[in-house]
Amino acid sequence: MPIVSSKSWILHGLAAGAAMAAALGARAYLGRSGKFRSRVIGIIPARFASTRFQGKPLAHILGKPMIQRTWERAKLAATLDHVVVATDDEKIAACCQGFGAEVIMTSESCRNGTERCNEALQKLAKKYDIVVNIQGDEPLIEPEIIDCIVKALQAAPDAVFSTAVTSLKPEDAFDPNRVKCMVDNRGYAIYFSRGLIPYNKSGKVNPQFPYLLHLGIQSYDSKFLKIYPELEPTPLQLEEDLEQLKVLENGYKMKVIKVDHETHGVDTPEDIDKIERFMRERNLS
Repeated sequence: MPIVSSKSWILHGLAAGAAMAAALGARAYLGRSGKFRSRVIGIIPARFASTRFQGKPLAHILGKPMIQRTWERAKLAATLDHVVVATDDEKIAACCQGFGAEVIMTSESCRNGTERCNEALQKLAKKYDIVVNIQGDEPLIEPEIIDCIVKALQAAPDAVFSTAVTSLKPEDAFDPNRVKCMVDNRGYAIYFSRGLIPYNKSGKVNPQFPYLLHLGIQSYDSKFLKIYPELEPTPLQLEEDLEQLKVLENGYKMKVIKVDHETHGVDTPEDIDKIERFMRERNLS
């Protein structure tokens, strides 16, 4: 799928983030010298246990495990220096090693993908400036989206986090599995919700409003990623069950880019059939 609007969002973020004092302050805080946030790793967190779909990473999509399809798409991203899978399950590890992926074993105590990425990062021999959390349940993720969120974080020194959104389909407006996002006029996140936001007086979808759907992929400054697990859970995070809200509630900035992307996330076993049908229609192998 072509990305039609992410470039303009990134350029807008560059202009908005170019205030010298803010940039110098952020760079001093992050302690960087030389090229800013240049070393990038992609980590695919994967766990076997899932309330809605047990063993989801190993589910086959047209003959390949979903985790393999995600890994293969991530490897095509130009900005990633390395890609690894982080898991706590031996079956997933064996599967990934079978198709050539590097695997980092992590503990079962990780509460979410961000904490799993952080644990994996600490176990890597090399040091990285940016960590991209690549959701394993988006097996058709566009490599260009990965590149765009990396570049967005590199271009926004006052942000510690970046992520992507796309247009929300009206039929997904009230689906709690489709997370919605609101963004300010400088391209920074205001809020995320499982409910429809903004919510108007009529309680109905406004066909003229550009609602935004959050895509699960996100990237972090590696220094912030080390801080994240130490932050106490926050009320909004717990109520919505969305880890991004802990970032916002603690006052950190999150850069958001808008992309043109037809999402094919896998939340339930029934979603596999939908993806396979989509791939057959477009002769995707």
